Amino acid sequence: MSNVQSVFKRVEKKYMVNETQYHKLMQRFEGRMQVDKYGKTTICNIYYDTPSHQLIRNSLEKPVYKEKLRVRSYGTPDEDGRVFVELKKKYKGVVYKRRVDMTLAQSRSFMRGAGAPSVNPQIENEISYFLDFYKGIAPAMFLSYERIALCGVKNPDLRVTFDSRITYREEELSLEKGVWGKQLLEPGHMIMEIKIPGAMPLWLSEILDELKIFPTTFSKYGTAYMRECKNELKSGKVIDCA
Repeated sequence: MSNVQSVFKRVEKKYMVNETQYHKLMQRFEGRMQVDKYGKTTICNIYYDTPSHQLIRNSLEKPVYKEKLRVRSYGTPDEDGRVFVELKKKYKGVVYKRRVDMTLAQSRSFMRGAGAPSVNPQIENEISYFLDFYKGIAPAMFLSYERIALCGVKNPDLRVTFDSRITYREEELSLEKGVWGKQLLEPGHMIMEIKIPGAMPLWLSEILDELKIFPTTFSKYGTAYMRECKNELKSGKVIDCA
């Protein structure tokens, strides 16, 4: 398909912010950050995992190295709509993401092992190895959110995103089924993520200190998974959510 960035290496820091903090941040960012060319978008994901949820359970233990696989779209795609198959790894706090874009129909075949579209053979081979390594891996959760993305005026590699209306479900695990499900956050809250190739700018650190915004360890998929585990335990089901 068209040329898109396929390899990322950066540090990603997450923060929980409320609406008041969000508006104050946007005021402080004036002249330094700007909304990127995409503006506000709806991001939809299908997260893949093993039948025992090995990937997310390992991630929740906060290991030095962790990895995940998802298929992402911007909005609800049709069969010919573009999606991104993304392999994301984190090692010692640094995030490495490799992705390849294809149609929804192509991704469905690819993820079943029925052949790659040959858009980027190197990355496709890495994803194919991942799918073969984790036996029984399959769609595990749909997760979507409304995102506002900013980039630095002088440093476009500095990115700040705000994710709200985080929605998830464990049924109808197809991107074309649209956005619906359970809400993950309390009303008026959102996840801010700062993505930088190196050290955080001093001016940004000072703004966060001033507004008393502190880093948090928040995984959308992990939080939703643990919530469903707790719901099943309350219902009397015998499961292992450790």
